[in-house]
Amino acid sequence: MKRIQLPMDKETRDALAAGESVLLSGTVYTARDAAHKRMIALLDEGKELPMDIQDACIYYVGPTPAKPGEVIGSAGPTTASRMDAYTPRLLDLGMQAMIGKGRRSEAVKEAIVRNHAVYFIACGGAGALIASSIHSAEPVAFEDLLAEAIVRLEVKDFPCFVGIDTKGNDIYDDPDQCVSGR
Repeated sequence: MKRIQLPMDKETRDALAAGESVLLSGTVYTARDAAHKRMIALLDEGKELPMDIQDACIYYVGPTPAKPGEVIGSAGPTTASRMDAYTPRLLDLGMQAMIGKGRRSEAVKEAIVRNHAVYFIACGGAGALIASSIHSAEPVAFEDLLAEAIVRLEVKDFPCFVGIDTKGNDIYDDPDQCVSGR
């Protein structure tokens, strides 16, 4: 299992292989489809995004409210394909990684390869475990969206797998990778 510090440099991203287990540490932003729609609207209006997208990692999650004394509630991944219409543009602007669950479109795969980006897969149903790797959560934008707001997370040893690597290898295209834990 590889330990990865975010943001990653190109060499680190290029060395990752689909199916590989990783532990991520560093800054991750949350954003689901409603936040993505607003980000693209801002770009269409010629406005700045609410966070620096260059080298960013976005986690597709809508966490549950935090219980007293906790940083965040359960934080399991959302189905990534819901963001596919927006993802290529954000990748072309410098986003380097995404975390979600499920397959991605061919357009997203092409943008991943074109931009030497990575798609990580977090395990659905493991929201409580994932939440334990989140050490801080600070709202950034679109707080009216509640669980779908953009939030800056600081994570340590966030468990996931490489779903699509920079070469376009896709864990969903090779069932053996899904069980090998490479």
